[in-house]
Amino acid sequence: MTGTQELSVARQAVAGARRVVVKIGSSALTSLKGGLDHARLDWLVDAVEARMRAGSDVVVVSSGAIGAGLAPLGLSRRPRDLATKQAAASVGQLALAHAWGTSFARYGRTVGQVLLSADDFARREHHRNAQRTLDRLRSLGAVAVVNENDTVATEEIRFGDNDRLAALVAHLVGADALILLSDVEGLYDGDPRKGDANFIPEVRSSADLDGVIAGSGGVLGTGGMASKLSAARLAADAGVPVLLAAASAAATALSSGTVGTAFAARSVRLSARKFWVRHAADSRGAVQIDDGAVAAVANCRRSLLAAGITGVRGRFHGGDVVDLIAPDGRLVARGVVEYDADELSTMLGRSTAELPDTLQRPVIHADDLVKV
Repeated sequence: MTGTQELSVARQAVAGARRVVVKIGSSALTSLKGGLDHARLDWLVDAVEARMRAGSDVVVVSSGAIGAGLAPLGLSRRPRDLATKQAAASVGQLALAHAWGTSFARYGRTVGQVLLSADDFARREHHRNAQRTLDRLRSLGAVAVVNENDTVATEEIRFGDNDRLAALVAHLVGADALILLSDVEGLYDGDPRKGDANFIPEVRSSADLDGVIAGSGGVLGTGGMASKLSAARLAADAGVPVLLAAASAAATALSSGTVGTAFAARSVRLSARKFWVRHAADSRGAVQIDDGAVAAVANCRRSLLAAGITGVRGRFHGGDVVDLIAPDGRLVARGVVEYDADELSTMLGRSTAELPDTLQRPVIHADDLVKV
């Protein structure tokens, strides 16, 4: 894209965003032989600093903790077992935080490290606490550098990659844009290394992704194009425009937004509660519903009543998030359930009039339902 071409709505939104989340991949910061690349990190900080001096608040989501710990521990490749990953992260997180702090100190800025786990998003109170911490760091003039807490995360509670973490953080802080920087220049419909892939400069709707084949990550990271595409769609669905670009083009990505692939955001941003229900909260069970209930909750945005429920799976409690399953097995919605599983099992298929007064509330209120 040249400077003379008119910017798309998504690129204009990224270029003019007041609050920006910038995710930087492992491959942009580390190497297997040398650990952290301090010169490259300084160059990336220069680009972030330029954006902040232009008037934007920037939150950095940094990968690289495990990669930064490999060389100091004498490891020649990214470990596969959890204990060694956590050991590498414990060494690398210290080095990574120090490197970010030292680099931003060149501009007189203070850095605050924020380590998050998937549980911090799944639990509503933890979610709000993380939000308050990030907001307070910003109000105090510090730069928040966020990373997954790899030293304690288990395989069952991991984000899986920092691309998804960045998308969740973007919604958490009310970002106006998300910029994903890695070793790829944007989205292709196949593997560009094979020579027959087409570059996709704009993603305005899911139709633009027809035929796209996304692969997994490289030797230093866990993401790859599949995770970046998933994170971009998650953020865009939440109302946050996304730019996917190469870290080598960081200065341009953070200034004009004229590089990479831009993802348009949905016109209406999900509320914090509905975003949490749809994307962040853990499902504690499932409620099977009939075709009439599917039409009511998925198409008409109505509350779920006991009359439309045919089955209950799992041991959940009132206030938990559950999946709503159609007769053909499809996941059609998620919502915050009002009743315990045992209590709900006694209500299956019964109309409101047939239930005692204490059980006449909707099983899931329309305000707590999100179509998926």
